[in-house]
Amino acid sequence: MNPTHTPTILLDTNTVLALWWFEDPVLAPLACALDAKRFQLVTRDDALGELSCVLAYRQFGIPPERQSALLAQYRMRCTLAPAPQEDCAPLPICRDRDDQKFLEIARDAGADLLVSRDKALLRLNRHRLIRPLYRILSPEALSADAALLAV
Repeated sequence: MNPTHTPTILLDTNTVLALWWFEDPVLAPLACALDAKRFQLVTRDDALGELSCVLAYRQFGIPPERQSALLAQYRMRCTLAPAPQEDCAPLPICRDRDDQKFLEIARDAGADLLVSRDKALLRLNRHRLIRPLYRILSPEALSADAALLAV
């Protein structure tokens, strides 16, 4: 990546939870890089909607006021991706339709990275339609890559 360019990244829902609800210590380097604004975060309304639904899952036991605060704080960190263009680059089709939006958002925002723990999405990093557009990395891989975090 260009050292004068602030990379644009998209975090999937599980990564957002791992960073700001579970505060996974393995992801501390990534959290610090995000706090230092070394990356421009991007999202879209449907991804925010998914995050809102997941935050409300009973198994997480997140109080409603904390759900609202987490969602609002994440939204403030992000820029909304533009709507897809008519002549946008084709993408592979995900088996899990809920994952398709993350491929689209990364493409439409011109993201440098899509950060996900989803194994099916991570496998798409090698796909011929994805390679020219952006990289797909796990948050653990990004956290461990000092060169990427130092941009």
